[in-house]
Amino acid sequence: MAHIDRRNLLKGAAATAAAAAVGPALAGGGRGPSAADLARFDTPGDRDFPKVGGNLGNQNYTALRRIDRGNVRRLRGAWVNHIEGGLASGNSQSTAVAVDGVLYIESALGNVIAVDGVTGATKWRYDQTRGSLTRRGVAVGGGYVFTKSNENYVVALDQRTGQVAWERQVNGFGNIEKVAVVYHDGLLFCGTNDGPRGAAIALDARDGSVLWHFWGTPEPGELGNDTWEGDSWMDGGATPWIHPAVDPELGLTYWTFGNARGNNSSQDGSARGGQNLFANSLVALDLRTGAYRWHFQSIHHDIWDMDNVMSPVLADVRIRGRLRKVVVYGSKSGMFFILDRTDGTAPLGVVERPVPQEPRQKTWPTQPFPVQGGWTEQRVVDQPLGTSVPGDPNRAVPNYVQGSLYDPHWDTPILTIPGHGGGSDWSHLSFSHRTGLVYTGYGYVAAAHSLTESSNGLRPPGEYQTGGIVAVDVSTNQVAWKRRMPYSLAHGNGILTTASDLMFIGQPDGNLLGMDARNGRELWRFQTGAAISSSPIMYRVGGKEYLAVYAGGTSIPYGDSAPRGDALWAFEIGGDLGPAPIPPPPVIRRPVSGGPVAGSAVADTVVIGRTYNASTGAIGATESFGVNGMAPTHLRVPVGTTVTFTNHPGNTGARGVTQFFEGLFDVRLAPGESFTYRFDRAGEYFFNDPASPRSTGKVEVF
Repeated sequence: MAHIDRRNLLKGAAATAAAAAVGPALAGGGRGPSAADLARFDTPGDRDFPKVGGNLGNQNYTALRRIDRGNVRRLRGAWVNHIEGGLASGNSQSTAVAVDGVLYIESALGNVIAVDGVTGATKWRYDQTRGSLTRRGVAVGGGYVFTKSNENYVVALDQRTGQVAWERQVNGFGNIEKVAVVYHDGLLFCGTNDGPRGAAIALDARDGSVLWHFWGTPEPGELGNDTWEGDSWMDGGATPWIHPAVDPELGLTYWTFGNARGNNSSQDGSARGGQNLFANSLVALDLRTGAYRWHFQSIHHDIWDMDNVMSPVLADVRIRGRLRKVVVYGSKSGMFFILDRTDGTAPLGVVERPVPQEPRQKTWPTQPFPVQGGWTEQRVVDQPLGTSVPGDPNRAVPNYVQGSLYDPHWDTPILTIPGHGGGSDWSHLSFSHRTGLVYTGYGYVAAAHSLTESSNGLRPPGEYQTGGIVAVDVSTNQVAWKRRMPYSLAHGNGILTTASDLMFIGQPDGNLLGMDARNGRELWRFQTGAAISSSPIMYRVGGKEYLAVYAGGTSIPYGDSAPRGDALWAFEIGGDLGPAPIPPPPVIRRPVSGGPVAGSAVADTVVIGRTYNASTGAIGATESFGVNGMAPTHLRVPVGTTVTFTNHPGNTGARGVTQFFEGLFDVRLAPGESFTYRFDRAGEYFFNDPASPRSTGKVEVF
């Protein structure tokens, strides 16, 4: 690893500070470089929206302004292209890009489709040859469109025809499949995903040859290896799940590396003592050589899968009267770290605070917090059963041990928020040149962590999974406004802001929303027919300005209940197309583990602490404390049915049922004892076991 050359770094910072003073004005006035040049980090979208994130700074901002607060209500569909012929399955996480009047999008199958931006007609398509895969966006540059395929291939397609120009298999660095590609000046920046050890990689855009790489978990002799106990670095995770940001003038690229893992699960830190660099870190690398410049770790020795994996957002802002070149970093923890992107210092302050310890987990004694605090709750709310339903969006499911962010766990599940699926997770943020605010969608998805979980934590069945939108002033790290929303907006739900002070975001129910960027007031909505897990974009062809979004849908966090599709939409003022039919909305409560079982099949009885085999009707022979430890987990009965809840006589101790959140019953039963309740109103009624809240069931009354 290279050390920091502070003389060159400071000289570069001084030169770019002067350029930054006029950069936004040039971009806004149209006298500077065009968006497709990808020459500066902050050039706003204009006729083009050339990359995922809009520009190299991932600002998701456009200088187009003809669609404004006065006419946004007149937005209607200009065209819609069902890019896979009406496909209604799979995971669509790709965001479209627009270059020279053509949109490029990847489908749920990982195919690449080029679409005419005026007519919506398909110009060409590239079909994957190595099987379908989830993709998050192409890169366009140098006459090519860059995508990926299974088996770790990077593929260059001719921008005009879609024909394969070259393919390169890039092995040895983890899975090179999901993460969006970034193009800049002949370089391709590719992140890895899902592997035991991840790396940031730069390729030559001419042929795909590897120019440099940087490991998320350093090997012996590299900076940071001593922060891993023994050989735990070998399967320590730290994969860069999301695309980086680039500042050409500083010559730096900024990568967010994911959570630490290995040793049974990401929740188990017992065999990987140390801070575990560069997991949970933002790392600045020389864009030409990959040499290390600086890093900031947002979570030390992570045992909660709380990596901050959003794409870094770059901005030039005035802080206490001084123009600062900053990078905005953070996501799942519900906090933003505003860092100077030249050296990683924190102009608004970051403090290390002591946190509770669990020696068996080898927890780190402190965790970093911005001085200003976070923008969402960091402890679940304990509201009595029977009070308003659903209640506070971060309301705790009953019977769990409740904790705060960074409370440690061992073998007892500890329920905390924002949770590993909450905060802003991998949402695409937006920085508005007009308001100076950074915007993100986020989710309320509390999680219970313990070593009884095999992967990365339990999202308790029955909890409400909702979310919101927050706008934060980058110059102060203070919340400007915040709005709670009916759905989690934490998984690819990107935000676009405009020079006319509008913001657009898609929801998992298929609605694309237009809002006032100054206060979050809704001004417009349009039903696209499928869940939206991508960022809206804007582009211009001739004298017309268009808004576009891909409505496809993904499984996180609503599983198969999120409506799927394959619709690439474009909108214009006074368009001819109306909304799509309204699809069934996502089920916002976390489902139980099993499918519905008719009450008549089990004598309207739930056996506590046992599993159920739906194919045979057999009750488990041994006691269960698992999530599926209700037999059955999902009982379906008509109104007026009396249901019996029985603690199996073979269980070792008291079990019970707590109905939430309506509070209809809360009982403890000795082995062999039963309790009955008559359900007189239609609805769904979740319950869990006070002795093991993981064991959760539902009675569906129709």
